[in-house]
Amino acid sequence: MKWIEVIQLRSAEINRNLLESKLNRLIGDADRGSNKQVIMAYSRVLIDTDFSIHLCHDSNEAKHDGSRLGVRIVNALKEFGLVNHSVWVEIHGRR
Repeated sequence: MKWIEVIQLRSAEINRNLLESKLNRLIGDADRGSNKQVIMAYSRVLIDTDFSIHLCHDSNEAKHDGSRLGVRIVNALKEFGLVNHSVWVEIHGRR
């Protein structure tokens, strides 16, 4: 089963370099952790304070409250602003 976690951050206008450094560290840790998940991070066009992190999973079941990694990322980003965390299950995809 394929499912994703979407973690959105609307950061306060604080040290962007510190935030990007933390995001890069979290992504690096995730890349070393598992070959069954993919992590991607995006910044919003024209709004420098908005970020979206996507954790893509391929496992037997989706965790309705997110993975351990997703929860860890959410907790790490709370100091930077408002965080929204949601879980999505693939219903149809290209093969």
